Amino acid sequence: MKKSAVPTLTPLWLLILLQAGISASSLVVEIVAGRMIAPYVGMSLYTWTSIIAVVLAGFSVGHWWGGRIAGLEPGRALRMTGWTMIAAACATAGATLLLRAVAGPVLETLQHPLAAITALSSLAFFLPSLFAGVPAPVLTVAAMRDRDQSERALGAMFAAGAVGAIAGTLLAGFVFVPWIGSVTTLLVIAATYAIAAVICFWLGNASRREFGFLVSGIAIAFLIGVGASGLPSVCDRESSYYCIRTVALSDDPQAPVNLMVVDHLAHGISARQAPRVMYSKHAAMLDALPRMRMNRTDFTSFHIGGGSYSVPRAWADRGISGITIAEIDPEVTAMAVDQFWFRPETATILHRDARVALRNSNQRFDVIIGDAFTDIAAPEHMVTLEFFGLVSDRLASGGVFAMNFIDNVDRLDALAAVVVTLRKVFKSVEVWTVASRPEAGERRVFVLLAGAQDSPVSAIETAAPDMTRFQALAPGFLDDILRLRKARVLTDDHVPLSHLMGLNPIVD
Repeated sequence: MKKSAVPTLTPLWLLILLQAGISASSLVVEIVAGRMIAPYVGMSLYTWTSIIAVVLAGFSVGHWWGGRIAGLEPGRALRMTGWTMIAAACATAGATLLLRAVAGPVLETLQHPLAAITALSSLAFFLPSLFAGVPAPVLTVAAMRDRDQSERALGAMFAAGAVGAIAGTLLAGFVFVPWIGSVTTLLVIAATYAIAAVICFWLGNASRREFGFLVSGIAIAFLIGVGASGLPSVCDRESSYYCIRTVALSDDPQAPVNLMVVDHLAHGISARQAPRVMYSKHAAMLDALPRMRMNRTDFTSFHIGGGSYSVPRAWADRGISGITIAEIDPEVTAMAVDQFWFRPETATILHRDARVALRNSNQRFDVIIGDAFTDIAAPEHMVTLEFFGLVSDRLASGGVFAMNFIDNVDRLDALAAVVVTLRKVFKSVEVWTVASRPEAGERRVFVLLAGAQDSPVSAIETAAPDMTRFQALAPGFLDDILRLRKARVLTDDHVPLSHLMGLNPIVD
């Protein structure tokens, strides 16, 4: 039996509300996608670029498909749209399961981070975006059909989509992810899509038999959601910024050693009974080099990034006071206190962006440490000429700025750019690293020291955790690197750090 057309008096407000709700839901999924793949590939410019491209590609295909559906008999078009909403609910609820299943094989197969990011984004979030893109053309045609002043209905539907997208973005960032977490957020969105499916079936005058099939589809989405909700969380704490985990490295319960993992990267290791021992090369250098330059314990320090708070904890144990730490995520601090034995009363802790904290402070520090630089997810606003100028303004006379940095030894384009930028501000810029011959393709950890004068020594030995020798690159060798890489100064207007880290090796 042929279904009747959509009733002429179908309330426009209902179609507008449906359009806004689906649009909001699709943007929530886009924001959550970044949070969910961060534990596997980190959060960077590349991550968001890939996610946005994949989601827009899904919307585009969905809109094209929806346009073809919109040309059908109105009731049938709405019922078919209802089925795409069931598909969207299943795909959204199952994104967590799919991501867990494919992440390992993808990361093992695709060694280049950009390829892995794109593959994970596509596999987990293309289909949810595709199905969510179908309703917009269908609902817009339904809103315009057989109405006076259909142009106003058209404008209202476009506005509803835009307002929904804004609302979804705000809800995802300020409500859903911080309060209920990524997985539960996707389940809420899947439920929203299921409700949208019911409305579309009702507007399309579906038969009882079709409603019976709809119930079966919703049941399938529900079972997928139950499976996703039953998975153990990959995070010990999921904050507004990061997925944070603690990994126990010691089998001795009387002498625990813990590793903090933020998103997909190790951010610090601490031992309960050995607060002064550093367990990574960058932490060992950030601990020892400033102390070498100060050659005393009565100095003040400002730390950009807390992480496991290993260096502040070690310095407090040595009797060094006047420690200020800018850690943007309060949950990272809470984890450092709970699992890494940091005592918050030994320091002043600022839960805000370090650049903002420095700009709003008039205090001068003997030492400023930049410990917020990891992999391809380096904070670009903290490697610019303007930021280094701010650092210089906040350093006391004779003070030193120490920052860790990671780059590929076959390129060193990013390192060269940062050194050139630092030289525009500081008279002396040294690059320290472990005293060993680099291996091809190695991503090496460096610590840059900047100040008014050079260090009194060119090499030191410190525990990392075994005794390790670190040395400064010879000035002539460093000059050769800068000349070969033709490094340019990084500014707030142009800081292509992620691009510099991803360039192909230069062949002489």
